[in-house]
Amino acid sequence: MRKKIVAGNWKMNMELAEGLKFASELDAYFKEKPAAAGVVLCTPFIHLAGAADILKGGNVALGAQNCASEPSGAYTGEVSPAMIRSAGAAYVIIGHSERRTYYHEDNAILHRKTWLAIENGLSVIFCCGEVQHEREAGTHFDVVRTQLEEGLFSLPEDAFRKVVIAYEPVWAIGTGLTATPEQAQEMHLHIRTLVAGRYGRECADDMTILYGGSCKPSNAREIFSKPDVDGGLIGGASLKKEDFTAIVESI
Repeated sequence: MRKKIVAGNWKMNMELAEGLKFASELDAYFKEKPAAAGVVLCTPFIHLAGAADILKGGNVALGAQNCASEPSGAYTGEVSPAMIRSAGAAYVIIGHSERRTYYHEDNAILHRKTWLAIENGLSVIFCCGEVQHEREAGTHFDVVRTQLEEGLFSLPEDAFRKVVIAYEPVWAIGTGLTATPEQAQEMHLHIRTLVAGRYGRECADDMTILYGGSCKPSNAREIFSKPDVDGGLIGGASLKKEDFTAIVESI
């Protein structure tokens, strides 16, 4: 049975002391009330080592939000997958829509990052999704197919099984627009069908696919009830304990 996961993406929020305090609160909460889903906190780089100490031995895993596309060297300001792993993280987000949009990361770069992260023992949360004009033009299925084929599908199956896919309808993030649970299910099924075509039905059935489009306590249960939605990649709602825990408990 494929794993259910809810991952919180803090994005560029919370200074060090504030973030570590929040991690401690979530660690205590999920020790007292273990979740039915795997819980992952994806923090800014500055929190990783401190949060790893806090979360050690608990029910919450730790992830980073990005990594370098090179293993080491003269790349000022970059953080390699090996560094992330050494800080205590188990996951890394790759290909988030904000990285694709603001930092112009293409599928070739994201493929290099993914391969390097897996080689260094990290599980990858690989993001894909269409923007509004692609949805309106009816090319959203093709866009996601290309992102997966160029970003992931050259991986051998043993490496691919270290990947969690997160579908982000970019047009439904921070815009006031909302993807319906039916739209989420339709794309998740499309993704699982593409995986089956490349790696076989067993691998596709084992693949965890998260939804990452403005998921909140009010809609999480309905979205998570869809058969091909295995959890969520949560942005703004992961910054509030009450909202994040409620979303996790919606699984």
